[in-house]
Amino acid sequence: MLTVRKSLTITQSQEEWIKFQMEKGGFANESEYLRHLIRMDEEQNRSFLMTKRAIQEGYDSGVSQRIRSVEEIMESALNRRETGPNKGE
Repeated sequence: MLTVRKSLTITQSQEEWIKFQMEKGGFANESEYLRHLIRMDEEQNRSFLMTKRAIQEGYDSGVSQRIRSVEEIMESALNRRETGPNKGE
């Protein structure tokens, strides 16, 4: 994997936090900790975009003609999550 060297300016407090995370979090060096933070941010953003897309798909699908209780809707959603879209209904 290609790596790119970056220069980063941080406060003394941030430096102390990174050192603490290295000691307590098992990170071998500062770069390892910062790459961990970037991966976490990427995953959080990916999760946010998936949720946003699901909400938009629901909105775009319009109003259902079926009358269901909240419990039925939740059961259907949980079933779809376990089995995949269009397989749980």
